[in-house]
Amino acid sequence: MSDNQVVPVKSWKRSLSFRMGAIAIGLLPLLFLELVLWGWGWQSSDAVTDPYIGFTEIRPLFEVNAAGAEYEIASNRMPLFCEAKFPAAKANNEFRIFCIGGSTVQGRPFAPDTSFSKWLQLRLEKLDSNKKWTVVNCGGVSYASYRLVPIVDEILDYGPDLIILYTGQNEFLEDRTYGLVKETPSWIGRTHDRLSSIKSYAFLRASWMEAKAGIGEPKNVLPTDVEARLDFRGGLEKYVRDDSWRGNVVEHFEQNLNAMVRAIQAADVPLILCNPVTNLRDASPFKSQHSSSMTDSQVARFESEWQALIAGTEARVEWVEMRDQLEALVEMNPRHAEAHYRLGQVYQQLGQLKSAREHLVLAKEEDVCPLRIVEPMYRAINRVAKGSAVPVVDVKSFFESVAPDGIPGRESLLDHVHPTIFGHQQISELLLLEMIEQRLVEVKAGLPDCGEVFENHLESLPFIYFELGKDRLAGLKRWAEGKVTRAREPR
Repeated sequence: MSDNQVVPVKSWKRSLSFRMGAIAIGLLPLLFLELVLWGWGWQSSDAVTDPYIGFTEIRPLFEVNAAGAEYEIASNRMPLFCEAKFPAAKANNEFRIFCIGGSTVQGRPFAPDTSFSKWLQLRLEKLDSNKKWTVVNCGGVSYASYRLVPIVDEILDYGPDLIILYTGQNEFLEDRTYGLVKETPSWIGRTHDRLSSIKSYAFLRASWMEAKAGIGEPKNVLPTDVEARLDFRGGLEKYVRDDSWRGNVVEHFEQNLNAMVRAIQAADVPLILCNPVTNLRDASPFKSQHSSSMTDSQVARFESEWQALIAGTEARVEWVEMRDQLEALVEMNPRHAEAHYRLGQVYQQLGQLKSAREHLVLAKEEDVCPLRIVEPMYRAINRVAKGSAVPVVDVKSFFESVAPDGIPGRESLLDHVHPTIFGHQQISELLLLEMIEQRLVEVKAGLPDCGEVFENHLESLPFIYFELGKDRLAGLKRWAEGKVTRAREPR
């Protein structure tokens, strides 16, 4: 055939059909595998929703009770979760809300009966008693965003009418590596996220990871239950400054948020994101570390002047002199978290509120043991919300607006991150207002006064409820200070 000859149309179509048929035949084994896995009901033991980490096992959060009438928190998920239940069969007039997150969602140091999920349910029942309001508390102690992703996937099978997501305080608790994050282009993570719903892909990936483990290649696989560093003796010592790791944690957090938002929106379920609040004024950093650029002689000088300053504060309080001394120490050691914290407090005493906020935030950011959400994660929440058109309840801004000098402290938070009972009540009102804004709730004659309802509920709780909360708060403070005695057991 010469170069000028035209290929017959039938020949061209036949060639295309042959190629398409070959591709289809090649895909038949995958299609067959997909059908077999669906029929078998196979579920991966690995966290295939996350391209960077896996778990030794994924266990359902809820299970049907013996009577078959209700879903309950599975016994093997205790005590990191509290008891929660909802009907197996959804009523026609039922509105289901799932609150997902960490210990703040759970209501720690107390329990779900004084968490914002409970106050929200009471508000909704007062607003419209004709509807059945089911508000389910899915708060897990020390649960970070990567552990919430499979929970969100499970919750979507239970007919939710609204999901409330409050997360961001627990991202730095567990020890994990991020070599894959550094090596893997972002587009691979996005492609993986979309393919994870295909069982054949998940099965092949899980088999591949098991094969890698079999030949000794390291895996970033976490245990089924949370193993926070601070849960074990010497956990605080394991925290050292690692800016690269911190950046990867933030990147992973944003990826997890995007994964959950995409899954929820794909199911056409309304979602409310929350911007968490932290205690800036009355929560000192958990671990400080000197700036890496300092020489040994500079460290020795700083330590000498620091100890003299601390000893002097017990004898006298001259705020201007302390400010000058602390400014010099911060200039000498700009990454020392505790120095920023002390300087921020002094600025507040002097009424220099802008400088006070700046250094109290820096104290949080430079904390080598970050048990509070860091500023880049706030920006990640806003990016995800803006990119996905998801409403955000800005708990942080609200608590700032009602705090003395605009800096949240012990008036609304019991420790570094957990709101007071009244703080939880305020969060529930913010959530209700957002539900009204999104037209998920109809208001005909203004918001009802829930004061008496709240008071009656508090009076119905036994005395031991509050005593146990006080004990947990004391234990939580010891935990945050690294004062646990549990020795690490082999996985």
